[in-house]
Amino acid sequence: MTEMTVDEFIAGWQESSLEAKQYFLSLQETVAGLSDVQCSFTARPGVSFSLRPKRAQQSNRGFFAIIDIIDDEPDDRWLSVCFYADLITDPEEKGSLIPGGLAEGDGYCFDVFSFEKEDLQYIVDRLTEAWKNCVK
Repeated sequence: MTEMTVDEFIAGWQESSLEAKQYFLSLQETVAGLSDVQCSFTARPGVSFSLRPKRAQQSNRGFFAIIDIIDDEPDDRWLSVCFYADLITDPEEKGSLIPGGLAEGDGYCFDVFSFEKEDLQYIVDRLTEAWKNCVK
């Protein structure tokens, strides 16, 4: 792992994957707009860069979502946004169920290779839903 802030990472993000960068920035802005949220950032160059939001009142888990920038090909990055299965719904069945695959819990991951506006809104809705449900 590399010591780096999310701002340092964004500043160094090359223009070759601009759509992924803009999509990530929209998700980061959504998280920043939610109250009582702190984020951690984990940099693993060549693997992924992970933004992990946690709500202050959330005590049972270290995060309510993982927003990963997959870095296996830095010139062609894509995103994977994951949630605990008990925090969200997936009414349009766009996510992939990951049994036991999210910090030892069942999760849903939404892999984003094409950066469509309607898919962004769907994931933003899941972020808001997970934020609401993480302290119940």
